[in-house]
Amino acid sequence: MRLALPFVGRKREAGELRLLHAQRKHALILSPAGMGKTALLSSLSDDLNLLVCPHSERLGAICDSLEAESRLIAGDLKLLQRKQRLLRALAQAQRTVVFDGTGWTTPRLSSFLEGAMERVPVWICARSEHPWDIGHVWPLLWNFVRVELKPFVLADTRSLIETCVEEQLVPADVLSTVEWLQHRSKGNPFVLRELLGELSSHSYDLGNPHALELLDIDRRIHELFPVGSDAEKPKSPRQ
Repeated sequence: MRLALPFVGRKREAGELRLLHAQRKHALILSPAGMGKTALLSSLSDDLNLLVCPHSERLGAICDSLEAESRLIAGDLKLLQRKQRLLRALAQAQRTVVFDGTGWTTPRLSSFLEGAMERVPVWICARSEHPWDIGHVWPLLWNFVRVELKPFVLADTRSLIETCVEEQLVPADVLSTVEWLQHRSKGNPFVLRELLGELSSHSYDLGNPHALELLDIDRRIHELFPVGSDAEKPKSPRQ
């Protein structure tokens, strides 16, 4: 089960981004996959009135997303015309624009991002700031304040699990596994969500010394063969 976790932690990062928003500065939000960039943005989005583009790898997809948010209709316009019209709309709205999931940027995409930067504060979410990973936008990054999301520490993991227990998302005996969950997930919130999703099924006897190993095996199986997949699924060791 893919659990919708409550948003817990990231107070330092949220505080940094709130300050940058108030100062109308550009931000580069960095972390490996699964560290919760999207969840952090979601928690800030309404309060800060962010304009979030969830898919930022191609200029066409960016135009589709931001046009929908800005209530613009593409019609028969060519991509260059859409880009120019969208930049005018961003300048008029004066909202901080967030480009989530940014990977390798082409010259055309980098040009659009530079145009947006000249008009409004821009936040870029990426897994790396190295030129060979982020592409042609790299020379512009000196304009950005770097905000890095690091793995959860034990206190973060404990707080998350306590909140999940309070909200009855997982059984109370999961509290006894906090240190194991921290170790096994390496503080990665995505992996924690997958493990807690398995625990939410109430199918594990945590008094059994082998239960946690079976839990992790099940998580890995479900990661490879999601529920509803047409692929043939191997049976869990518990079956």
